[in-house]
Amino acid sequence: MPDSLFERVQAVLAEVRPSLTLDGGGVELVSVDGDTVRLQLTGACIGCPASEITLKYGLESAITDAIPEIHHVVAVSDAPGG
Repeated sequence: MPDSLFERVQAVLAEVRPSLTLDGGGVELVSVDGDTVRLQLTGACIGCPASEITLKYGLESAITDAIPEIHHVVAVSDAPGG
């Protein structure tokens, strides 16, 4: 069983990643800082109108349900201003 929060979040993402991949998207874990997880959406998720819904009701829900210590899940971008 994964020990660190980072490893635990990675394990949750490994479970949900296949459903994102089916639609051409993806997600990468950027960091875990205290009770906040920072994710970067990739592939078709970039610019998708449903990406906020995917983040909130898919990714955040899966992470916070599995890891109660996590309270915030936010998307980051490496684009300028993101």
